[in-house]
Amino acid sequence: MLHSMTGFARASLETELGALTWEVKAVNHRYLDVQFRLPEELRGAEAQFRQQAGEQLRRGKIDCGLSFRRAGGAEGQLELNRELVLALTDRLEELRSFSHDYGPVNPVDILRWPGVVCTREIDVEPLLAAAVALFGQALDALTAMRRSEGERIRSMLEARCDDILRIAGAIRRRLPEIMDAVRSRQRERLAQLNVEADPARLETELALIAQKLDVDEELDRLGSHVTEIRDALGRDEAVGRRLDFLMQELNREANTLASKSADTETTRAAVELKVLIEQMREQIQNVE
Repeated sequence: MLHSMTGFARASLETELGALTWEVKAVNHRYLDVQFRLPEELRGAEAQFRQQAGEQLRRGKIDCGLSFRRAGGAEGQLELNRELVLALTDRLEELRSFSHDYGPVNPVDILRWPGVVCTREIDVEPLLAAAVALFGQALDALTAMRRSEGERIRSMLEARCDDILRIAGAIRRRLPEIMDAVRSRQRERLAQLNVEADPARLETELALIAQKLDVDEELDRLGSHVTEIRDALGRDEAVGRRLDFLMQELNREANTLASKSADTETTRAAVELKVLIEQMREQIQNVE
């Protein structure tokens, strides 16, 4: 099943310790590149989260942000570092022993000193377990969104494949008409020159021209590439790179058709093919 590389998912959970929220955003990227923004309490678990993401995602630039808001009771459990406060008080007394110019100290200034007030540590294990489970939910939601977008892309690619086969079939049906027109033009030129041509020589020249204008192989390869594209679309694996390669092959055949074109209709058809292929290529850039 085709998966897009773009998507967004959000998952939240209220625990006894506080509220957890994951936000996961994915955009297209050549490889899998996962970045994390984690709260201080869970920063050490990044490797575990990274492994969890790698088990479910294959390609894309993934931005994973986890926020944690402590529960009201937990947030209010502030502790005073009594030893540090006593040490600071002693230093202030020492300063006053040198000079009496120092006025009274505002207790708020002491509270602002780094390390004087700290939040009571919480039990990380249950918080981590909840974050891991919630991350799994976010990844599932992201995968579902990417799958849905992938189905939309697959439908578009299937429709474009039908258009390519339609154009290739129209060119193939017109080949005898095109060659008849080439023969007529050659005979008209000889008639204008008032030259009697050797019939055998003329047929040889016409055969060489026909060989240069023959696009049967290009049309066959177009059909073969379309078959490979449809085969890739039915696989349950990452096929973005394979599809991108097939777009290059399709474009090569369209360019050859344009270069061998003997009339405006074939040239127009080759241009239409190139437009279709470019539309497909743009969408495939988002395929995992």
